Parts: sequence; C-alpha cells; structure tokens
Amino acid sequence: MAMGLLRLVSIAFTLVLVSILPLHVSLAGEITSIESVPDLQKLMYVAVDGYPCVRLLNLSGEIGCSNPGINKVVAPIIKLKDVKDLVQPHTILVTADEMEDFFTRVSSDLSFASKIGGVLVESGSNFQQKLKGFSPDKKFPQAQFSPYENVEYKWNSAASSIMWNNYNFPVYLLSESGISAVQEILSKKKMKHGTYTSDVAEFNMVMETTKAGTHNSEACLQEGTCLPLGGYSVWSSIPPISVSSSNNRKPIVLAVASMDSASFFRDKSFGADSPISGLVALLGAVDALSRVDDFSNLKKQLVFLILTGETWGYLGSRRFLHELDLHSDAVAGLSDTPIETVLEIGSVGKGLSGEINTFFAHKTRVSSVTNMTLDALKIAQESLASKNIKILSADTANPGIPPSSLMAFMRKNPQTSAVVLEDFDTKFVNKFYHSHLDDLSNINSSSVVAAASVVARTLYILASDNKDASNSALGSIHVNASFIEELLNCLLACETGLSCNLVKDYISPTNTCPGNYAGVILGEPSSKPYLGYVGDVSRFLWNFLADKTSVQKGNTTSVCSKGVCSKTDEVCIKAESNKEGTCVVSTTRYVPAYSTRLKYNDGAWTILPQNSSDSMGMVDPVWTESNWDTIRVHVYTVQHSAYDNAVLVAGITVTTLAYIGILAAKSIITKALKQD
Repeated sequence: MAMGLLRLVSIAFTLVLVSILPLHVSLAGEITSIESVPDLQKLMYVAVDGYPCVRLLNLSGEIGCSNPGINKVVAPIIKLKDVKDLVQPHTILVTADEMEDFFTRVSSDLSFASKIGGVLVESGSNFQQKLKGFSPDKKFPQAQFSPYENVEYKWNSAASSIMWNNYNFPVYLLSESGISAVQEILSKKKMKHGTYTSDVAEFNMVMETTKAGTHNSEACLQEGTCLPLGGYSVWSSIPPISVSSSNNRKPIVLAVASMDSASFFRDKSFGADSPISGLVALLGAVDALSRVDDFSNLKKQLVFLILTGETWGYLGSRRFLHELDLHSDAVAGLSDTPIETVLEIGSVGKGLSGEINTFFAHKTRVSSVTNMTLDALKIAQESLASKNIKILSADTANPGIPPSSLMAFMRKNPQTSAVVLEDFDTKFVNKFYHSHLDDLSNINSSSVVAAASVVARTLYILASDNKDASNSALGSIHVNASFIEELLNCLLACETGLSCNLVKDYISPTNTCPGNYAGVILGEPSSKPYLGYVGDVSRFLWNFLADKTSVQKGNTTSVCSKGVCSKTDEVCIKAESNKEGTCVVSTTRYVPAYSTRLKYNDGAWTILPQNSSDSMGMVDPVWTESNWDTIRVHVYTVQHSAYDNAVLVAGITVTTLAYIGILAAKSIITKALKQD
C-alpha cells in the first residue's frame, strides 16, 4: 500500500515537472519527448524483443520453460560471471557460450536452480566463431524411432540434451535490439551506485498448462490447454497424375526433404543446414526439372514430398505413410502405385571443403534398387565433372542410416530401398544442429547449388532409366544458382525473409521472419484445409510446386477468383498474391502432419490407445505445445524496498514534526496576540 502510494506520488511529481519543463529523452532510439503517461511508461518500462523458450508436453511430462505460477516474474538482473551466493531469485544474463554449462548446472544443482527467477540469453553471429559447437539436442536424436538396435551411437558429437529438460522459470533469447536495450540499462549501473536501485527484468510468460495444472499431453488435451504439434506437408508430381485412371501407372521415384527444425527457442529454429539446405536443394532441382520437355515419356513417375513435424517424432512421414494405408484423399493417385525407391535430401549445406563439394550417400539396405540409386548418383556426378562434386558411399561401419525421415519408412517397411544424401559420413559436421546458431551464416550456398545439381540429374536418370552420362537431355539440366541464393535468403534471413519477391509472388505471408518451427495444428485436419490454418512456408511450397510441376505453366488464361477451378485436375495458384489466381493442371496436395496416436472429433483432440501393429506409435511421445497469451519481457529500474520504507518513515517523521511545529507556532502566536 505504502509502496503503491509512493509510486503514484513520484509519477504525479514527474508529470508536474513535465508540465513545467518539456523533457526530451532518447532511449533505444524511440522516445524523444514525454507528453503523456504512455510516453512515461515507455521510458520507465522498456519492452525487450526476443524469442521465448515455451512449454512443450508429451505423454510422460513436460520440457521447455514457463513462469512458475500464474503471475509475472520480476527479478534483478545479474550477469552469470558476477553470480556468487544468491540470496533471492535473480534474472541471470547468460551468453551463448555459457548456455550449456549453465543449464547443465541448473539441472544438477537444485539449490542453484531455486535462485533463478528468469534467464536472458545474449547471442549473435560472433558466438559461432567462439564456440567449437553447441547443440541442445541429443547425441542420437529421436533414437526411439531407429530401425536398428545401436541407439547409443553418437551422430551428434556436440550434443548437450539441454532442450529436453523442464525449466520452472522463463528463458528468453534477446534479439539484437533486445541486447542493446538490456546493455543500455546495465551500463548505467555504476552511475546509480549507492542510490538504492536495481535493474530488473519482468517476464510475462505464463503458460495455460501451468495455470490449469495439466502437466502432460493427455491431461492438457482433455482440458483444452494445449494443441498438438504438427502442420501440413506438401507433395507434388512430374508429370501430373491422372487420379481418375489407374491404368498404366508407373513406379514411383520419391524425392523427400523436410521443412521444419527445432531449437531451445521456439521462433529461432532456422535449421539452415539441418534440414533447410536439403529443402532448398530439392526445390532447386524441381525448378531445373520443370524446364525439361515432355516428362510423359519417362518410364517412372517423379514425386516430390516435403514434410513437416519431422523433428517431433517424424510426424510428417508417419502420417504420410498412414494416409497411404487409408487410401485417403490426401494421397489420391499414390496409394495404388508402388514406391520403387526413395531419395531423401538431408543436410547438404556444409559439403564444401577446399574446392570440392563432397556428399555422402547413406543407404537403407543392400538391394538392386538401392544400387540403382547409387549408380544414378555416380552418373550424375560424372556428368557434372567440371563442377568439382564428389559423391561417396557412407562408411559401412555406421550402424545404419543417420536420423532422417527414412527411419519412418524403414520402420514401416524394412525392405524399403532408399538413400539419404548428407554432407557428413560418420557424424554430423553441423556443430549447431537444432540450435538457434544454425542460421544462414552456418552454410555455404555453393554447397547447396552443387547438391541441387546432383539431385536434379539423379532424379532424371532414375525416371528415364537412361544411364548415359553424356546424354544431351541430361546435360541440359542446369540449376539456377541465383534462384538458390534468393530462396536461402527467403527461408533463413529475418531482414527480408518471407517478404521476398519470390515468396510474395505466390502468397501473402503473415510473418516476415521464417522461424521454421513446426508449430501446432489448428482446426480439423484436412487435405483441403482452411488456408488461415496453414503456415506461410507450407502455403508457399504448395503454390511453388503446383506451378513448377504443372503442364500449363505461364500459358493458361483460366483464372480462379475464389481459389476454385472448374476442372478436377486443376488447382488454383497465386490466389493470395493476386486478386485472381491462375488455374493449372497439377497434382499437388496438402497432407496433414500430426501424431498417428491422435484423433480429432467434435472440435477436440483425443489420444488413441496404443496399437501393437504400429511400432512407431508405441514409442510416440505425442508432443503438444501449451497455449499462451502474448509473451512480453520488460526491463526497468526499481528502488529497493528498504529505501521505499526509509522514505515512508522519513515522510511520516517530517509530517509529524511539521504538525508539531505548526501546533507550537500556533500556541506561540496565540500567546503573543493575547499579550498585545
């Protein structure tokens, strides 16, 4: 009560001063004058930009971060290097190179953890040079889905596993402007020495699951305090598939890539090398193949599949295979046709070493079909002799394929013949796997161009069954390096990001900065979803693939004003970016990506019983994300309570003395008047 009264008095006093003396202040380049209470609040309470760590749940518990209760957390800021013996909870300012040791200590030292009010993380591209490696994921990511027994193998040598723990305090990664705001307020600390003030951080990161006490996926789904992780995968084909006719169906060559990544921080999951470099390489290959004439004469059907939710239990690949079993509309045209071989494009952004781009082919098993794919890769390499590209078979001492979508294919069918192309052999060369530091500066665009060139020609060789490296048609397939560069910037850079011309030519993005986190699935899953529930990247990929794989690219006059075309084999593209979209003949579909253990019914999600015939479902964690309101972090300066109390006591004392003085003066004056 007294503290609130003092604050009101101080604010009122400040406003009086403002009314008398116009005050001009510059803080973080925003406020130049104070003319109202909101201006004063902005000056006193500085909003800090950044990226939160949020609460995720599974069937057995929780991971991630949250305010410990239902109220804001306010705690003094202290740098980790200045921490000695904390008496009360503090906000710890941690640098990126201190993160691993700090969170490891928090998990092992409960006494230390109890003194953590919140954490602000300071990072930047300069830390990539300082760090030998930083990966908050496990040494064998998603080992429970492995098709082989050696799950102790260390694919990820930089692993710390800190993103898989539960932290009962808020954690926030500062943006560049956030770092500046915090550093500015801390830089004045010495000037304020002895003034009984503290610089504090205020975290409004309350999770609905914390408020409701629902601490696992089953409980929070029942109470409606969380949503399943997932989204929408996309597939397309060259040439389009006639769904109405099953005659003369060709064996399928399936090319696969992933679009989602993960990190300690929800919206800072770029995944530049793992997996976006592979996605961009595949899109570059599709772009190159779209310029090849008459695909209808090829012996096999090319299908491109881009998955989401792979980081969280291979949601996209598992759901795709499940939809094939169900013969659903989402995979119409595929479910009755055998998939002959699968080529997955994994991490390919760090293949450049010296002057040579080297990639490794990891195969699922020894078979004639797998050998055919390996031969096609070698032929593609030979046809690109002037490009200094080398394709090597992965070490036979490896326990099997590395963590990839092929694991879901192998668990579904151990006889799957497939190859995954990677920039590593026995262990990840990406030292920032599933870290916020796996950004655009962590990869080499020439490596992605090289991978796209190999993939484009390999797919053509597999589809045409022509093994002549000097084939003129093969030699005419060229990847557009400028397109690769532009696409990397669209999908990995916040400055331009999804507002780049390439993306805006197809969709109207809702965000500029591409987070590449899978997100949550909204509403009822459908092969024709409400587009407001589909993420920017998925919508862009759908439009891009539909355009590049269509048989009427740029030559059609048919328009679609409401996203609907009159012919069943047509789809409407660019309807978001233009008032009128264009109808093209293309087989391009959305496939919902969510756990096979989940069912949506009457507006709610339920968890299905375990099914022994679904081996992957038996080990599925069923990941969900807690609901939350707008997340905010502010920093400001407060006076110590002891100082407030001292001011209160001093004020009462002065008031009392003044009152006594007035009474004494009144008595003296009265006596003087009587004597007169």
